[in-house]
This record gives sequence, structure tokens and C-alpha cells, in this order.
Amino acid sequence: MTLWHPDLLVGRPGGSPGLLQNYVGGSFVGGKTFPKLSPVTGETIAEVAEADEATVDAAVSAARQALNGPWGRMSEQERAVVLRRVADELERRFDDLVAAEVGDTGKSVSQARTLDIPRGAANFRAFADIVASASTESFSTSLPDGRRALNYAVRKPVGVVAIIVPWNLPLLLLTWKVAPALACGNSVVVKPSEETPSSATVLAEVMAAAGVPEGVFNLVHGFGPSSAGEFLTRHPGVDAITFTGESATGSTIAKAAADGVKAVSFELGGKNAGLIFADADLDAAVEGSVRSTFTNGGQVCLCTERLYVERSVYDEFCARLAQRATELPYGWPADESTANMPLISSQHREKVLGYYDLARAEGATVLAGGGVPSFDDARDGGWYVQPTVLTGLAADARTATEEIFGPVCHIAPFDTEDEAFALANDSQYGLAATVWTRDVGRAHRAGARLDTGIVWVNTWFLRDLRTPFGGMKASGVGREGGTHSLAFYSELTNVCVNLD
Repeated sequence: MTLWHPDLLVGRPGGSPGLLQNYVGGSFVGGKTFPKLSPVTGETIAEVAEADEATVDAAVSAARQALNGPWGRMSEQERAVVLRRVADELERRFDDLVAAEVGDTGKSVSQARTLDIPRGAANFRAFADIVASASTESFSTSLPDGRRALNYAVRKPVGVVAIIVPWNLPLLLLTWKVAPALACGNSVVVKPSEETPSSATVLAEVMAAAGVPEGVFNLVHGFGPSSAGEFLTRHPGVDAITFTGESATGSTIAKAAADGVKAVSFELGGKNAGLIFADADLDAAVEGSVRSTFTNGGQVCLCTERLYVERSVYDEFCARLAQRATELPYGWPADESTANMPLISSQHREKVLGYYDLARAEGATVLAGGGVPSFDDARDGGWYVQPTVLTGLAADARTATEEIFGPVCHIAPFDTEDEAFALANDSQYGLAATVWTRDVGRAHRAGARLDTGIVWVNTWFLRDLRTPFGGMKASGVGREGGTHSLAFYSELTNVCVNLD
């Protein structure tokens, strides 16, 4: 067995080993520190410099100054060249980023190598291509009095963009926002989660090595209230805010943004539904639901927490999914067979375990899991929980309606297609849904009738980066992806030229 240990965390620029610093105007900057703990063992693996209000102000000022420098004068094609260099440098630092991502989150090395880091590089290449080929509208205008004019739109950066990202997919979600922001000519101030500071710090080094001008990319570490998050979202020098995370935090940020009439883009929480119809390939539906429920410890906004199964296959599906949940192997992050990862923090584990207890109190039957695994090694100091499958809850039970963000799902039966769609839509959230069926007509009806930003049919977590991504209801505001990202990260000016 290959053991995971803190020394595998790398990418600690700007100071002594184990110190992660802020990055402002092209330089690493210190401050009072807080510990970064390993989710695998609970041990301290780094010290992180917390940005105070003066550091955040300096970062915003550096970003503003960069807009007036060479970066602001580059064409879209020139910026696309820089973004491709960033992608190349991400790949050169591949192993460093894998170690940083795994050290912060406890996810498997295999997942980081096949998903998180490759997707980070792909984000920069995708938006380099999108911005280089993006067009704007133009109109030839003829008025009744004989005058003629040409109207065309010019795309301009929004300005200084605050980017706040969560801890579950740190590099993937960070680059998903940084890439289009830079592609459109903005400068950015990034605040990663205090739980996952490492890959963002490596990204600061990547930006410098790729030739991104000083001040275009800035990084501040810290917490939310009375820390870097609040200082950044309330800063008058910030022009737009993009945030991925909890709906409650999004509401708080929206209130701060309203004071300055700042543009906002929010991808928030979800209590996503999966619909399994009797005509589905049941093997594929079971394995797909294993992925959509337990991947990343259930700590993905797109994970499925509510499963609705047509009654004729309900018992079989429940038994098979529960069996698969008990079979998912534990291991150290470096082990190839590892399928279960720890939760991000002791506080989050207590939250998830609290929902496990609440489910029992609300009358749930626990088909699998419901507790904490035991290892008899250093992992007992980490923050693992068991993959859990529940049945028997009332539709309005808290466990069945509130986002848990852990490796857990509740399964309930349905009898008709209309009932299935109604159950799926009966939620304050509207981020994603999965539908398992062989009926092509039903698949298209689901796309039209489910109130979610994305509907997957016979698959999960499969995306084209050019497509719109975002949520409805409490799951978010706006869309990202392809030209939809350009719409947020840029402003259009109409130019009207008199041709007479």
C-alpha cells in the first residue's frame, strides 16, 4: 500500500516550506497565518497567510492599474496567445498541481490526474479559442429620411473582477472563471476557499511563468465574514463578482454587490434529482447513480441527492445501489483503487453526520452506510464518512429537501412520468437532473419540463465547455460557458456611424 503523507504537498511559493502566501501585483505577500489541515489525517500540512483589508485593497489597486497597462491594450487574439501559454505551463506543473490538489482535498491522485488538472488546462485553451473567434453584431441602417448609418458592437472588459471559488473542485472551478475573465481583458482578484489554498497559489506561479503581466492575476487568502471574502466583495474598486458556493453565501454577496450595483454571476447549491424509469438500462442507471451520488465524496454541486425510481424496478434498484455503496473501496489517495475520499473538514463532517442522525429521526431506513469507517491507522484522524443510501422519508422531510453535500442519497418510488417530473421539480433548487430511460421522446420531454439548468440523459458530468451552465431558482444567477461567459465578463458598446 502506498501511504499518503503531508510531504507530498508541493507548490509553496513565496516563502519557507509549508507557507502559502498572497500574490499581489506580481509579488508574494505575507500576513498572519492560519493552519491548513489534511482531510486524510487531520494533520497540519501548511500555514496560510491571511490577507488583511490593506492587502485586499492593494490587490484591487494592482488589478485596476493593470487594466491601464499593456494588458488593457492587447487584442483578443493576443490575449488568446497568453491563455494558451498558461495552459502549457499548467501542464508543465502537472505533478505539482496534482500534489497540491490532493493535499488540500484528500481526493484520489487518480481523479486529480484525470479530471481536475487536465480540465484546468482545457479551460484556458477553450476560452482562448472562444474569444479569438467571438463576433459581435452589426447592422446597416436606412432611415425614412434617406440617412444611412452603420451600427456595430465593440466588446470591452468589465474591469476588476472578484472571483470567489469553493473547496470541492478548487483548480477546475477557479480556472473555469479566471480563463474567460482574462480572455475578455479583465484583471482579477481571486479568493479561494480557506480549505483549499494550495493549487491557487501554484496558479499564481503559473501566471508569472506564462508572462501574464503583473497585477492581472492577484490572489488573496482568507475567510469570509470580517476577512478577505468580505473585504473583497464590499470593495468599491471591484466591478463584478463571480461566486460558486452555498446559496446562503451567495445571498450575502448579492447584498454587498447591490450597494455598488456590481454585476454578479452565481452558481449556487443544489438538491439534484435523478429519475430512473423502468425501461432504462438498469445496469447503466445503477452505475451512473453510483457516480453521481458518491463521486468526490458527494461534494459536487452537481451530485444527485434525490433518486426517484419507477415502482416496478424500485426494490431491485434500491438493493443494487445499496450493495454498490458498501463495495466502494477506501484507501489512501495514492492508491489506484480508492473510491471514497474524506470530507473537506471536521466541521463539514459533523454537518453530514448530523443529517445522517436527522434522517433516522425523520423515519428513514438506512440501506447502506450511515456512520464513520474505521481504519486503525492515521486516517482515523481524518474526516471520512460512509457512503449512505436512505429510503422511507416523507417528501417534505429536511433530509429529503435540504442540501447535504456528502455521499448520500434518498430513494423514493413513482408511478407515472408526470409524477416523476413533479417530484423532481418540487425543490427550492434547480441546478441539475439526470434521467435514465430508453424512450427518446421521454428524454426530450424531460429536457423541456425539468426546471434545472442542465439535464443529463443516460449520463452524468459530461459537458461541452461551449454550452450554457448555471442554475435556476436558489441554484444561481446567470450562465457560464462558451459565449455565455463572454456575456458576463465583457460589456458591449454600440457604435453608430453616420454614413452620409
